[in-house]
Amino acid sequence: MESKPPPNFSWIEPKKLAGLALPRLTAHYQYLLDTGIQHLVCLCETKPPFCDTCPGLTLHHIAIRDFCPPSLDQIKMFMAIVEDANRKDEGVGVHCLHGHGRTGTVLACYLVKAKNMSGDQAIQEIRLLRSGSIETSAQEKAVLDFYHHYKESL
Repeated sequence: MESKPPPNFSWIEPKKLAGLALPRLTAHYQYLLDTGIQHLVCLCETKPPFCDTCPGLTLHHIAIRDFCPPSLDQIKMFMAIVEDANRKDEGVGVHCLHGHGRTGTVLACYLVKAKNMSGDQAIQEIRLLRSGSIETSAQEKAVLDFYHHYKESL
């Protein structure tokens, strides 16, 4: 099967976590599998097209409205998916429509926990790695709130 990178694909942590825009072709799903991603987290309100064309790829759907931040429970759900997959040496890809707002927000939360970054550091790092990420002040606040929640739970 043909393999082609999905739009706006980049690794946040090689072989562990990547961000991308909405995959639209079967070749995009095959690319994810070919690069070691076995789990795809969709943050769009609806599931992506052709998501059932690659049996080796498990789809996780966490519906978040466009330009809105994820709730704390949605962030925790995302983190649990990533941590569980990574424990099994399975990679995770996460996407929203363009791979900026919702995707950038959960990726920054990942950096808070996995790399022990402050919320501000994580936002800055994701914006360096993925230009245009975390589009609204509410999304920024979600990262900062997650940072405070995470630090209080230690």
